[in-house]
Amino acid sequence: MAISKELLEILACPKCKGDLELTPTEDGLICRACKLKYAIKDDIPIMLIDEAEKI
Repeated sequence: MAISKELLEILACPKCKGDLELTPTEDGLICRACKLKYAIKDDIPIMLIDEAEKI
């Protein structure tokens, strides 16, 4: 099960508080402003700045 649209609408980047978008493979959330990807593991977004992947 992917992240619901309702949850995606309320989630924000923990670094800049900007909008996030789902990756095409639905395995992460991308912040275009910070150029970071937050992983999604077991349908749970890992919203820790230290664990985000630079893109």
